[in-house]
Amino acid sequence: MNILIKIVITAVSLAAAAYFLDGIDVPGNDNTERALTLIAVAVIFGIVNALLKPIIKTLGCAFYVLTLGLFGLVVNALLLMLTGWIAEQADLPFTVDGFWPALWGAIIVGVVGWVLSLVLDND
Repeated sequence: MNILIKIVITAVSLAAAAYFLDGIDVPGNDNTERALTLIAVAVIFGIVNALLKPIIKTLGCAFYVLTLGLFGLVVNALLLMLTGWIAEQADLPFTVDGFWPALWGAIIVGVVGWVLSLVLDND
C-alpha cells in the first residue's frame, strides 16, 4: 500500500510541475489519459531514482559535500530529464524541454512530494 501512495504522490507532484512550468508538458485528450500518463511516468521516475540515485550519490559524494548539497538539485534535474526521455521512448506523452525546466521541475516535485508526504503520513 505504501508503494501505491508514493506513486500517487509522485504523479501529483509531476502534475504540479507540468501545471506551473512551460517546459514540462503532459498533453492528452482528456483528464483520464493525462492521469494514467502521470501514473506511468511516476512509476518510471521511481524506478530511475531507485536504480541510479544511490550510484550517483556514492560516486558524486565529493560534489555533494563541496556544493553543500546543491549538486543534488542538478542530479534530480538530470534524473527528471532521463525520465522524460524514457517516457518518450515508451510513447508516453510526457516531455521535459531542457535543463532549466527540469531543474525547476525537480524543485517543484520535491517540495510538493514532501508536503503531500507530510499530509498523508499515517504512521
